[in-house]
Formats: sequence, structure tokens, C-alpha cells
Amino acid sequence: QVQLVESGGGLVQAGGSLSLSCAASGRTISTYAMGWFRQAPGKEREFVAAISWSGGNTYYADSVKGRFTISRDNARNTVYLQMNSLKPEDTAGYYCAAATGVGPGTFLVFPYDYPYWGQGTQVTVSS
Repeated sequence: QVQLVESGGGLVQAGGSLSLSCAASGRTISTYAMGWFRQAPGKEREFVAAISWSGGNTYYADSVKGRFTISRDNARNTVYLQMNSLKPEDTAGYYCAAATGVGPGTFLVFPYDYPYWGQGTQVTVSS
């Protein structure tokens, strides 16, 4: 089993930046597709970004494209989400997710594709 722990959330003003980290333990995630999702109160969990285990392919929700960047450091067993130009509507709990058994260039965009989840980190963007 792989365990995921997110960190880096906090309170930031609109236009600011935050960098989230997802540290994995228990297994190496070098062959895991990874993703970031978010969930605001009263809303469903939504896809934010995904990265293949090769690191060569990434995919973003339209709402964050051009502002967020997903990356991974397999040597550190960590995935990152750099968030720039933050908006109040980015306010949510952010969750890291992992899935194995996929090809090196595959990225996954649906929550049900991911069996492993972290506990989340809160991001609050004030206007």
C-alpha cells in the first residue's frame, strides 16, 4: 500500500502563489500515475491536474491551465502542484491521488481511477 501526505496549503491573497507537495511512503511511486483533485464545501471532488509515471505527459483542468503546474520527483517519491495567479474560486481542499498498473504515458482524470488518496490540504484564497 502507498500512503500519501499532502502539505503546503494555507491562506493566500488573490494573485498569490502556493506550492503543494504530496509525499508518498510505503511504496515507490515511480510507476504510479499521479493526480491532484480539489473539493470545495458542498461541491463534488473535481479534477485539477494529472501526470504520467514517466513524467512525460501532463493534463490540466481548463480552469487551472496556464496557472498550475504538476511535476514529480521520483527520486524523492514526491509530486508537486505549483499554483500561481490564485483566484478565490480556487479555494478548496486539495487531494493527491495515486494509481498503478497503467502505462508510462497514461494520465488519469477521474476520481474512480485512483485507489490511493491523501487526507488533503486546505487552500484558501482571499479576495
